Amino acid sequence: MRALITGVTGFVGSHLAEFLLAKRGMKVIGVGRSPRALALKGRLKEVPGKFSYCQADLMDFSAAKRALKIYRPDRIFHLAGVSSVRESWKDPARALQVNIQGQLNLFEAVRELGIRPRIQIAGSSEVYGEVPDSCRMLDERAPFKPLSPYGMSKAIQDLLVRQYFRSSQFPVVVTRAFPHTGPRQDAGFVASNFAKQIARIEAGKQKPVLRVGNLKLIRDFTDVRDIVRAYWLALEKGESGEAYNICSGEGLELRRIVEFYVRACFVKVKVAQDSSRLRLKEPLRVVGDPKKFMARTSWRPVIDLETTLADLLNYWRKEVAP
Repeated sequence: MRALITGVTGFVGSHLAEFLLAKRGMKVIGVGRSPRALALKGRLKEVPGKFSYCQADLMDFSAAKRALKIYRPDRIFHLAGVSSVRESWKDPARALQVNIQGQLNLFEAVRELGIRPRIQIAGSSEVYGEVPDSCRMLDERAPFKPLSPYGMSKAIQDLLVRQYFRSSQFPVVVTRAFPHTGPRQDAGFVASNFAKQIARIEAGKQKPVLRVGNLKLIRDFTDVRDIVRAYWLALEKGESGEAYNICSGEGLELRRIVEFYVRACFVKVKVAQDSSRLRLKEPLRVVGDPKKFMARTSWRPVIDLETTLADLLNYWRKEVAP
C-alpha cells in the first residue's frame, strides 16, 4: 500500500510518517515544500525508516498533479497548510489562500487523474470557534462560528469535503482534531511553549520566570501519537463524506500543565502572566465529544497526559541544551 502525506515536515506529519513506516508492507511518500536535504535536517531526522520524499508546493496545481501521477497513492493524508491561529493572524490572506487553494488543487488533481485514493483532510476544532461557556461537550453537529482566519480556512476545507463527496463521490473524510501536543511541536503552541521555557530556564538561557497567558482556559488535549493513529483509522474505518471529532472528551485547565512543569523543573520557577499572551474573546471551555469516532473505529487515546508532557519537555531539553 502507498500512503502519501502532505506537510510531512510538520509536527504531525513527522509523527504520522513514523507511525506508517512501522506498518508492514507500507510505502510512505512525504510531500513538502523544502528541498529534500533541508527537510531531512528538520523534524524528519528523528523518524526511523526509509521513505520517499517529493518536493512540491500544493499551491502549484501542476506540481500537485505531477506528484500524484508519479506515486499514485492508495491513501492520502492532507496535513499541509498554515497550522495555527497565531500564524493566521499575521497574514490572514495567506492562511485562507494556502489552506483552501492547496486542498482544491489536491482534489482537482485527483479528479483529473481519475485515481481513487482514500483521502483524510486534517480539519480542526477551531471551526467551532465561539463556544458558550455553558457548553460541556461539542459534537459534530455544533455550528461553525470560527474566531480566526485559521478557523475560517478550516471551516471552508471542511465544507469542501462535503461538496466533493456529494458531487464526485470522493472517498474522503475530515478529522476535526482538538488541541494535541507532544515531542517536535513548535513553540507557538501553549504546552510546547511552556516546555521550551522550562528547558531554557534550566539551561540558563532564560530568567527563572515562566510567562503565561490565561491559565483558567479549559481545553481537550490529546497526545500527537494518539492523533496520528486516529488519522489512520479514519481512513480504514471512517465513512466517506463524514466529519469526526478527534479528542479525549475530557477538559484540562491550562493551570495543570504549568503546575506539572514547575514541579519538573530543576530550578525554582516563578509564574507570571504576560498580557501579550492573552487573546480577546477566547472561549473559556472547549471540549469535544468523540463518541461518533470511537463508535465507528474503537479508537481510544492511550497515552496519559504526564507521559505526553514529560516527553515534550525532554524534547526541548535536547533542543536547547548548551
